[in-house]
Amino acid sequence: MAEIVGVRFRRAGKVYYFDPAGIDLQINDGVIVETSRGLELGRVVIAPRQVLASEVKEPLKPIMRKAEPSDIERAQELESKADEALIECGKLIDELKLPMKLIFAEYNVDGSRLTFSFSAEERVDFRELVRQLTRLFKVRVELRQVGTRDEAKLIGGFGRCGRPLCCMSFISEFDPVSIKMAKEQDLPLNPMKISGVCGRLMCCLGYESEQYRAVKAKLPRMGQRVSTTMGEATVVGSNPLKETVLVELEGQATMELPLSEVSY
Repeated sequence: MAEIVGVRFRRAGKVYYFDPAGIDLQINDGVIVETSRGLELGRVVIAPRQVLASEVKEPLKPIMRKAEPSDIERAQELESKADEALIECGKLIDELKLPMKLIFAEYNVDGSRLTFSFSAEERVDFRELVRQLTRLFKVRVELRQVGTRDEAKLIGGFGRCGRPLCCMSFISEFDPVSIKMAKEQDLPLNPMKISGVCGRLMCCLGYESEQYRAVKAKLPRMGQRVSTTMGEATVVGSNPLKETVLVELEGQATMELPLSEVSY
């Protein structure tokens, strides 16, 4: 058996697993860990638990220590510095006339590395930009190109429902979403109505897709002849959420009936 603890570095970010290293940890505890980007401040989202050693795909790095108040304060200071760095980087991008959109900047917890996230339609040669940023901030600088969904996750905003974007609120990893999901839910196939602020199909199309698929498998098809307590009828519609069927009787009257009252 192996013991693991789940750590997240930003809200709704991906969960990474570490070795708790014997440290008593609880949900929401701040921790200092070593990652490929150096030391980082994370938050425990999955308390330490035992798993089969075979489930651990690679050697886990240990939690170095619990975060102290000074670490939290330092992280807040670096967050302010990152905002200033974002402005300066934007000025250099304009000077160099690079076809890229700057999105986000962040320091790691000890301030030794500064990472800029950006979006671009094509590959960008940003070597000169990195050189100038390194001279300006005197730290190791990394530029990371992200896709449209990740851009929306970093910037945030509100969806068509009026609520904060799901990707910035609770989605840690993006699942595939297809136009077939919209068809299964009888939604209009107008891209303007089923696309999110990122320009891609809305993630919420996948939330009820499986339910619609399961219920529709039980419902009669459009135009199918069925038997009801009031005689033979033809299916002219259905409501998968309510599990009801809209039928047209012989006298051309239409009724909405529960699926349990329809046989076919």
